[in-house]
Amino acid sequence: MHRSPVKASARRYNGRAMAVERNVYTVSRLNREVRLLLERGLPGVWVEGEISNLARPSSGHWYFSLKDRDAQIRCAMFRQKNSAVKFVPKDGAAVVARGRVSLYEPRGDFQLIVEHLEEAGLGALQREFERLRDKLAAEGLFDEAGKRALPEVPRRIGVVTSPTGAALRDILHVLGRRFAPVPVLIYPTPVQGAAAVPGILAALERAAQRQDCDVLILARGGGSLEDLWAFNDERVARAIRAMPMPVVTGIGHEIDFTIADFVADLRAPTPSAAAQHTVPDGRAWLAALARFDQRLQASAARTLRDADAALARLRQRMRLASPGVRVAQAVQRLDELEARLALAMRGALLGQRHRAAELGRRLVEASPVARVHAAAASGKALAIRLERAMLGELARGAHRLDLASRTLDAVSPLATLQRGFAVVVRATDRSLVTDAATLKVGESLITRVASGEFRSRVTED
Repeated sequence: MHRSPVKASARRYNGRAMAVERNVYTVSRLNREVRLLLERGLPGVWVEGEISNLARPSSGHWYFSLKDRDAQIRCAMFRQKNSAVKFVPKDGAAVVARGRVSLYEPRGDFQLIVEHLEEAGLGALQREFERLRDKLAAEGLFDEAGKRALPEVPRRIGVVTSPTGAALRDILHVLGRRFAPVPVLIYPTPVQGAAAVPGILAALERAAQRQDCDVLILARGGGSLEDLWAFNDERVARAIRAMPMPVVTGIGHEIDFTIADFVADLRAPTPSAAAQHTVPDGRAWLAALARFDQRLQASAARTLRDADAALARLRQRMRLASPGVRVAQAVQRLDELEARLALAMRGALLGQRHRAAELGRRLVEASPVARVHAAAASGKALAIRLERAMLGELARGAHRLDLASRTLDAVSPLATLQRGFAVVVRATDRSLVTDAATLKVGESLITRVASGEFRSRVTED
């Protein structure tokens, strides 16, 4: 039984006697009631502490304690929940656990049933940073081959940062001091807190759509790892890589590195340094232009001096060499060339005449008429020889045919039949009968004589 109400003896309260009924709990009932009170009163809590006495039995469940400097609590995390934990817990690790408060009835132990477990503080953020860094590096988002060069003189610079932060003032100061003519377009966005990531993504998307800047600075001032965490977001990293223009990051201080720094086309240690990298030094350009101006003036003066000297030399040569003399010499040279041309033409014409005469003579000597007559005489002689040879061959063939015919007649069986002989064969298969003993009574025979054949039948042996 769970309770045993017992009538108590009379007690005196305020001078009066009262009967008290005691409600006695069993241990099981008490633990159950306490468990229900705890689970209903604290349905879900977050607890931060340090893991100790971690046990992993073969069931797959985890049992451990969470402690701080002054207290500790027993914890249980069942296999269905701990399979989703993204790190390997160990004794001494600082964690944050979400669970429900309960009581283990068999021992009466106060405990926390853990449903979610994560590393606490900077350790979890650092692990997430390293995980994302390794993932994006494996995809090639940090490869130097994909980095784009900055324009030597940008036509407009875009700045994605907080409009009220010191980073923007530093960037504008450096740009104005180094190269004031370059215009600056600001894309305002929060750079810290829950609104930072959506704001940065929206600013990058606007810059990508408008494309009115040929270089973009993504910047914010220094801060803790949590303060800079928006720049470690995977969506921000992929948006930077997808930008149509090069991106320079100037986030935090020189020792701060974020995922955005790794994926950007150029990482500067500070916002001021980022501004310094995007524009040339105006003073250096002015000094260089001044040197170029001096060199140009010196070169122009040297060129003019050289041209004056060349002109003086040409005038001197003109005075020494009169054009009339040159024209006379050219006329004389033309007359000489004309005489040489006429002589060469006569010589060439004479040579062509001699060659034509020689070719005519050779053509007459090699006329085809003589060859045609010779060929006709040879053909006639060959025709006569062919006719004689054919007649002789026909005569010899006729003689050989006559001899063969006589020989064939001499051995022909038909000639034997002419002399009164006959050939007897069986009517069934026309096999030759050479022995009368092989014949049977009633067997039909066919007898061939010189003129025709007749049938007969064997009547007796």
